[in-house]
Amino acid sequence: MASNSDRLRPIFDALSSLIGRSGVVTTSAPQVRSGLDMRRVMAIVLIALLPCVLAALYNTGYQANFTLVEEVGDLYPEGWRGSVMSLLGIEANPENLSSNIVHGGLWFFPVWIVSLAAAFLWELLFAVIRRRDMSEAVFVTSLMFALILPPAIPLWQAALGISFGTVFGKEVFGGLGMNILNPALVGRAFLFFAYPSGSVGEEIWVPVDGISRATPLFEFADAGEMAVTWSQAFLGLIPGSMGETSALACVIGAVILVVTGIASWRIMLSVVAGAVGLAFVLNGIGSDGVMMFQMEPHWHLVLGGFAFGTVFMATDPVSSARTSKGQVVYGLLIGILTILVRVVNPAYVEGMMLAILFANVFAPAIDRTFIRGNIKRRRLRNAA
Repeated sequence: MASNSDRLRPIFDALSSLIGRSGVVTTSAPQVRSGLDMRRVMAIVLIALLPCVLAALYNTGYQANFTLVEEVGDLYPEGWRGSVMSLLGIEANPENLSSNIVHGGLWFFPVWIVSLAAAFLWELLFAVIRRRDMSEAVFVTSLMFALILPPAIPLWQAALGISFGTVFGKEVFGGLGMNILNPALVGRAFLFFAYPSGSVGEEIWVPVDGISRATPLFEFADAGEMAVTWSQAFLGLIPGSMGETSALACVIGAVILVVTGIASWRIMLSVVAGAVGLAFVLNGIGSDGVMMFQMEPHWHLVLGGFAFGTVFMATDPVSSARTSKGQVVYGLLIGILTILVRVVNPAYVEGMMLAILFANVFAPAIDRTFIRGNIKRRRLRNAA
């Protein structure tokens, strides 16, 4: 009869693989040696995400503090967050750096902690069942998921969304490296369709009770006017998902990922080219009934989740195209689809999430087309 220690051994092995090094080694050819293992890759991605995290903390706190002071007239938010700020002696002040970061952290970190805990439990469960190591990707996936959520999202929805994304976006395909869709985006798409009021409603972007405010993208779609400047949108001082508002932070992350060779610059450049090209055409065509036709191309790059999706989601090495030419087609497809959804579809003006998931599905077919083309050319060259 197995002892308690024997029953718990798979759990201990899975957890130890996450903390230490895996005991699995290759004993037969081929053996590829590289200093860039999965742990280093995930560490670099986390470093690239840090500017977005800092921007999320500052802007979330800034939006909440500005609304509290200017519209509500309070110095502390309601609930436990107000108690914590009062205990720390920090009042709501949109002009104070520490006040913005602390207040923003009181909204961001609970969402991330809940997302990480839920994703961690599912990763541990499947690692034990399959008798395999746990992956460090759980930290990256949960952090990305938290960054693409609005600040006022209920915590139970965050847990439910990351659970759906982890299970049905990755684990059902076999786990890390076998998924065809980005798990974080799968979870976000689930929340969008299952709980639309928690994804596109006006009450979720500024975390202050009783205050409703749309994102600049939705405001322009309704009225055809931009309430913020382009520099504000580029820096990220606008309402929106916590980690998606700052295009500047995403650009810094892009530089880190490209220099280290983690992400494909071809995909990023192609996404931008596809979006700018189609937006320029549609902007030239114009429309009296659909306001989004009037949005100039450079605005699309700094609003919504375009910058974050281009840098961190579209370039996912597992779910994106891998051939050089395939990456160009893949990126163009995402950029074009994003603008089509934003401009032509009046019901939903974001588009980036759905475009990336759609392109994920076709990424293998895109790669296969170019690979078969290369094989055919080589056969003809050898025959000649």
